[in-house]
Amino acid sequence: MRLNSKGQVTITAELRRKYALKQGDEAEVVEVGNTLRIVRREGEQRRGERLTGHMRGRATASMSTDELMELFRGG
Repeated sequence: MRLNSKGQVTITAELRRKYALKQGDEAEVVEVGNTLRIVRREGEQRRGERLTGHMRGRATASMSTDELMELFRGG
């Protein structure tokens, strides 16, 4: 693994799949003795969960799901 000029590393696709890491997940680098570990932040919601939680219960439209989908798709 090689650090780029910004100090970033790339986690291989195999490891991202194995540990279910997705874009937007929060992680931190923890020093344990003379070793660095990448650790998922506990209790952090994924971006999609935060967005849906924020939007839940805010809808005021009286349109049906089908009507909304038609509107969104430009039907």
